[in-house]
Amino acid sequence: MIHHISIPANNPRHVAEVLAKIFGGKAVPFPPHPGSYMAVSYDEHGTMIEVYPLGIELIPGTGEQQVQFQDNTHPSQFYGIHAAISVPANQEQIEEIAASEEWRALRCNRGNFEVIEFWIENHLMLEFLTPEMVSQYLDFTQKQNLEQFFAPAA
Repeated sequence: MIHHISIPANNPRHVAEVLAKIFGGKAVPFPPHPGSYMAVSYDEHGTMIEVYPLGIELIPGTGEQQVQFQDNTHPSQFYGIHAAISVPANQEQIEEIAASEEWRALRCNRGNFEVIEFWIENHLMLEFLTPEMVSQYLDFTQKQNLEQFFAPAA
């Protein structure tokens, strides 16, 4: 189970505040890296998203050092990273929040389940599963269904 992830943003504080609205939680500063924020859901899974300034990279420390932060002055505006996250907000609420930010939000059928593509600053996609969508996803991800889905074609 994924409990927290980190994402980049041009405006980390604002992005964390928007995500906190969708989570029904709160945006707070992220002390290990000044200028970074977290959207905290306060749900039973401890779901959080750390939002770093665009260009911050996580690199391994040396010896016994923990993760280090490095600034990339020429970061891409698009990413091969995304996450599917169950949220308490419904489709209408998500779309209203996206519209107020002028960010793209689109309900999509992934074949076996539906999600709402939510494009943070129109650069990074998160897939939100509303309460109505979660059961489809969980049904699809049952072991027997995944084994059948990933089985080689005969």
